[in-house]
Amino acid sequence: MRHTVLAILCLSAAIGLRAQPAPATAIVGGTLIDGNGGPAVSDAVVVIAGGRITAAGSRPTVAVPAGATTIDAKGKFLVPGLIDTNVHLSLYGGIGERYETLAKYHPRQRDIVLEAAQLQLKHGVTTVRDSYGLLMPLVAVRDRINAGGDIGPRILAAGNIVGWGGPYSISFSLIRELGLTLFQEQVNDEVSQGVGEDLVDMEPDELRAAIRAYLDKGPDFIKFGGTAHFARPAFIGFSAEAQKVLVEEAHRRNKVAETHATTADGLRMSVAAGIDLVQHPELLGPRELPDALVRTIVARKVICSMLANTITGEAWKKAMKDRDEAMAKRAEAEKGQKGPQRPRTGAELRQRAVEEAAELQMRRRNAQKLIAAGALVTIGTDNYWAAAPEFTRGGTKPDAQNHGIGSIIAIEGLVELGMTPAQAIVAATKNGAIASKGLSEFGTIQAGKRADLLVLDADPTADISNLRKLSTVMRDGKVIDREALPATRVLSR
Repeated sequence: MRHTVLAILCLSAAIGLRAQPAPATAIVGGTLIDGNGGPAVSDAVVVIAGGRITAAGSRPTVAVPAGATTIDAKGKFLVPGLIDTNVHLSLYGGIGERYETLAKYHPRQRDIVLEAAQLQLKHGVTTVRDSYGLLMPLVAVRDRINAGGDIGPRILAAGNIVGWGGPYSISFSLIRELGLTLFQEQVNDEVSQGVGEDLVDMEPDELRAAIRAYLDKGPDFIKFGGTAHFARPAFIGFSAEAQKVLVEEAHRRNKVAETHATTADGLRMSVAAGIDLVQHPELLGPRELPDALVRTIVARKVICSMLANTITGEAWKKAMKDRDEAMAKRAEAEKGQKGPQRPRTGAELRQRAVEEAAELQMRRRNAQKLIAAGALVTIGTDNYWAAAPEFTRGGTKPDAQNHGIGSIIAIEGLVELGMTPAQAIVAATKNGAIASKGLSEFGTIQAGKRADLLVLDADPTADISNLRKLSTVMRDGKVIDREALPATRVLSR
């Protein structure tokens, strides 16, 4: 009896403790940049309780609750957690050194997904959309983070790009199926998850059934191949009717539908089908985005997930340096040529265009054109895993597409392409939340939203590179120990 009474008392005490609300936290004295694009608020107060923002504004308008833990942010700057709308957290393919890496580390996909996600969070990216990879480990890590079992950013995963056949396929990498190893065939199946190349010639009812079965597996959004992967060749993928089916089925489940389309015609078809988002819309090979298509994208508020990190900054400087060197070599080689020259072949002309960085320059112009037209832009970096350190010959992948820092470089790139720093912050926060169908929950620092926010040591609206001066990352109201991330290193140095 005595033990029963003690047990009841202990249980009652435990229930009482759980019923008590956690004390609030107030961040006081910093400059608030809330992500909506309006003027910054100096000497601001942000109050957080239960993982959410309960109040945010100037000190005279926001009361600090009694008993709240106070964080002095004088001289600091508060911005929403950043959002990258196109990353690749899993290790999904490749040839050469990357193939050796995949063969060795494939059994550790969950660790690798979490490692990449934590590297993103370490740099202040509190939400990521993984737009191509291995759905099963992505979903497993996503759910474990959501349940509090692991620390990480919010993960939204698409899994396969619907209509493509996995990393060792014609549609993804121009690799013929004939002659693949058993392991490569198995990886293709793990990635494609039954929504590969076979879908492109299905009848509408068959396609609906296939995409519904895929949606049952738990992807957060649907990305489909409006064209094949590459800009050259970039064959049309799904018909106009089929694309409408894909969009309708995604919308039926209240999910975003997006496309990868690398020709103007392919992109036009996807926009007409009602897509919500287009990945790297600036990438159309050597072609300029037609003015009419730009106007339609802007008018329909199609989200433009822009690959700014690869057409700005050090990537752009290196490309222009390589171009100048190639042009100088060509001029030198052509000095001694005499007499009539044969017409150059199409392949030779295309190679000259590569040397001249023609496609890269067009991508940059297209990106600037979308920004100038007022398109709804986000960052979509394609951050991915290179080969494991033990398989490389001393070289490392440039930071522009490394997890975490690649996202910061992309935001800086938006400013280089014509945005103000304040506009670039909106693109990487509020617009990213729109792309994630999560604006009611995150993306700005406002009452009712989840407390995903960053504390910076310098003003990012004065210099966007001040995003690198990161003092504190908060995810759902919890301060993240950035030095402890990633918890387990598998592929990162």
